[in-house]
Amino acid sequence: MVSIKEIASDIGVSAATVSNALTGKGRVSKEMVARIKTRAEELGYRPSTAARALKTGQTGILGLVMPDLTNPLFPRIAQTLSQAAETKGLGILIADSRGSAHEQSEALRRLVGRGVDGLLVVPQRGTTPDPMPVPVVVINTASDPLNAVSADHAGGGALVARHIADIGHRRVVILGGDPVSEVQRDRIAGMQAALRPDMQASVFWGDAGVAQAVAEVQAGATAILTTSDLIALRMRSQLMQAQIAVPEQVSLTGFDDMSFAPIMHPALTTVAQDVDTIAARAIDIITSHIRGETPDTHGQTVPMRLVVRNSTTIPKDQPTRRHLP
Repeated sequence: MVSIKEIASDIGVSAATVSNALTGKGRVSKEMVARIKTRAEELGYRPSTAARALKTGQTGILGLVMPDLTNPLFPRIAQTLSQAAETKGLGILIADSRGSAHEQSEALRRLVGRGVDGLLVVPQRGTTPDPMPVPVVVINTASDPLNAVSADHAGGGALVARHIADIGHRRVVILGGDPVSEVQRDRIAGMQAALRPDMQASVFWGDAGVAQAVAEVQAGATAILTTSDLIALRMRSQLMQAQIAVPEQVSLTGFDDMSFAPIMHPALTTVAQDVDTIAARAIDIITSHIRGETPDTHGQTVPMRLVVRNSTTIPKDQPTRRHLP
């Protein structure tokens, strides 16, 4: 294993300079920091967590609590956070709260008991993480007062609603999974805010909402906007059972651009999170807290991106395609 002393000898600087450059401490020029980090990466340097713990009292390990790892979105977020942590020489222990507020609290306590330096939490719907003796960063949505960084869920809702409005739909259904979810409420609020005054929108939730959405389409609605790709997938199944064609009879949208979205039939129009940017900023925030610093930004949102695929089209009563932004 390559040591700090070997990197210092290779570059021709002191071991203290290399250590400061790699940990962000001391006065080292930006050019030298970049040179040292590049050379350390080339030589395969990896910091010793045992040595760091002895010297600083920190383990170099973060805890991450996810709400439900059976949801395809959350393993992707966990993986990206882990990769972002690795760039700073940190490891992550992951816990799954499995849809339970009680298990979320227990998972946080277990991770603290294992000596983590800080905690990252994607909270259960409608919950607030318990106070902990280490720094905690919450990744949720802008309407959560504790949110440190998140996708702009309301902005994403506005993107997909404007798309549906711009291609000519006037009667739509908005379908959420659980009104307790701050994320889903923000997405729907964004959708509603972006609809035009001449549009009619019905909002439904949960299992009953799926059946209500089918009935609305049979009564003349031409588009269904859902708050997740998983809900859109279920909605697609119900529409097939009702022999309602997508997008010929009704356009359908999702949210989160999960791995199955482009291979659905038809491929699903959805909204994508910039998970890489969210993860990088979350790691920056938690490491600042661990160093005892106040992060430059907190409560920030990261723009989302509309992904237009084949599940949306102009409604039958529109003779020509409208201009898309």
